[in-house]
Amino acid sequence: MKKGNVLMVCLGNICRSPLAQGIFEHYSNHLSIKVDSAGTANYHTGNAPDSRSIKTAAIHGIDISHQQARHFIATDFRLFDYIYVMDQENMENVLKLAQSEADKNKVKLLLGSAEVEDPYYGSEQEFELVFDKIEKACKHILASWKH
Repeated sequence: MKKGNVLMVCLGNICRSPLAQGIFEHYSNHLSIKVDSAGTANYHTGNAPDSRSIKTAAIHGIDISHQQARHFIATDFRLFDYIYVMDQENMENVLKLAQSEADKNKVKLLLGSAEVEDPYYGSEQEFELVFDKIEKACKHILASWKH
């Protein structure tokens, strides 16, 4: 894989994808790439990330408090080289907007064949588990760019 602009996607863009954006930005700040996040649903457009996501990221030295939720749109296929989704349902929602095979080929589950569970209805501990999974995946992607 070669380096490129990255979009992280979950359902509401307030829990998982803001964490993924913040983590990926943190580890790729030496690269000249754009990292963003979006949701396949527009429930929270314009809102800050969930307070538990903000707190979890802050514990790890990452500030995501400035982020604002936005809706995934078809134009994102032109702006991003990689679109990482957190689960299969959101992957299907993103793929519905793809206009070509090239668009479809940009979309992958962040964890490969596994899903990042939605911690929204869970405890702060679940946010920490989600952070760990996302961090490992982001480090793996960035390591693949060095080869």
